[in-house]
Amino acid sequence: MTRDETGADLIAAEDVLLFVNAAITSTGQREFHSGADEQGLSLGFLHHYLLGNYRDLYAATLALDVNDHNAVLIARNLLVTASEATPAERRAEGRLIARRLALLPPQRVYGLFRDLRRARVNNRRTRAIIRDWMAARPDAAFDAVKYRSAVKDAVRHAHLAPDGELGPFLFAWGRPAAYETPILETWRRAHYEKAALYDLPYTVAEGFAARHGVPRGAFLERIAPRLTRLERLRLQESARAHEADAVRADLTTMPLTRLASYVLALPLDERERRRAELTGAMRVAARRTAGEQAGRWGTVAAVLDDSFSAYGSGQKRRRPLAVALACHFLLEALAADYTPLWLSGRADALTARPYGPTPLGERVLDGLELAPDRLVIVSDGWDNAPPGLAGEVLRIWRTRLDPARACGVVHLNPVYDAADFDVRRLAPTVPTAGIRDAENLVALVELAQFAEGRTGLPELRAHLARRVADFLQEDPHGTLDTGPTEEVP
Repeated sequence: MTRDETGADLIAAEDVLLFVNAAITSTGQREFHSGADEQGLSLGFLHHYLLGNYRDLYAATLALDVNDHNAVLIARNLLVTASEATPAERRAEGRLIARRLALLPPQRVYGLFRDLRRARVNNRRTRAIIRDWMAARPDAAFDAVKYRSAVKDAVRHAHLAPDGELGPFLFAWGRPAAYETPILETWRRAHYEKAALYDLPYTVAEGFAARHGVPRGAFLERIAPRLTRLERLRLQESARAHEADAVRADLTTMPLTRLASYVLALPLDERERRRAELTGAMRVAARRTAGEQAGRWGTVAAVLDDSFSAYGSGQKRRRPLAVALACHFLLEALAADYTPLWLSGRADALTARPYGPTPLGERVLDGLELAPDRLVIVSDGWDNAPPGLAGEVLRIWRTRLDPARACGVVHLNPVYDAADFDVRRLAPTVPTAGIRDAENLVALVELAQFAEGRTGLPELRAHLARRVADFLQEDPHGTLDTGPTEEVP
């Protein structure tokens, strides 16, 4: 390989990692240091750049831990530009899209189908993806009730013929006097019978309850058995205010980062009062997330950012701090010996709150003095007390004090920096990866090695190929080969 080819490969690898960091962290919403417009423009540019220059790698990122917002954007962009792909690329993309849609929340997928309809994308592959995804749904009647208008749009766009009573329900629901399908009949009766609404999904029943003037407390008490676990978590505090005691979430079953967000939303005095319950739930969720890796990471020190910028924004309130708190409990489960170092100096993780400057340099020094096997930094990277100290500490450590890399250092950043088209980095010698959910920490630490500049495109391609193979291993749709892709207005 020539020097030029090696340089091109390194640039390509950097481009892909740049995009992956953005697709993991950014949702196009306002962050502490940048607005929603800046985030959206910056993210949109990266999507179009990678799609235009590395289409196969762009599609392969669907197998990585990109967030739902970006997974939908990737799928949409691949389908919109289908005419630019080769038949082999279309087949590979079809499998990846189908597999990723199977993992997304249904409301996200229906939103994608509506967007494709507005964009007039109606080729054979798009219709096949819509058809197969809807056919794989466990309860078509349930979807028709919960997402009625979205299901109608998808059926029309893909030219589908709904089975049984779904056709009349979606397009002429007033014609039958009654439905044989229980949930359809329940929906019909809920228009004039209050008792019927409690057999509907919460989001549908809520509208009927308002229509019938049902008091909020009474409604929550009776709808409690129909709530999903995340709906229970979201409504628990509201239900307590309305004395609806039936709405109680089992915190030990909640996803780790979502649970951290819930804990941080509670007042400090309530966190103190429920310390044993909340700490126990966080540790159970962390051990479940750690899985077989629990206790195998040796000695670990973590620098955790609870400075004022960890507040995030009105749209992503306390999200960076929630990621740091979740990572704290996960690293505690992964390590044989663990030392947390919060920027504020506090030792009580449960009462964490965003406050003060970002003295990353001092805390990084404290962590390195412990000589751990791993030093994990979870921060937005805005080192300002004093500015640049963390980068200089890490540079000297890596080049002079630990050139053999006996201590593995990695920086995980939960905030996308729209101005730099990347997550903010502390030092060129330290790998940085974007993180949105602590559940992805182990995989991101592995991916971060490619950001050090010591590995190029062949190694990154091999890593992506392994991730794609694992991702498609349990593909519920099999190989999606829909043949040529002709655009149909």
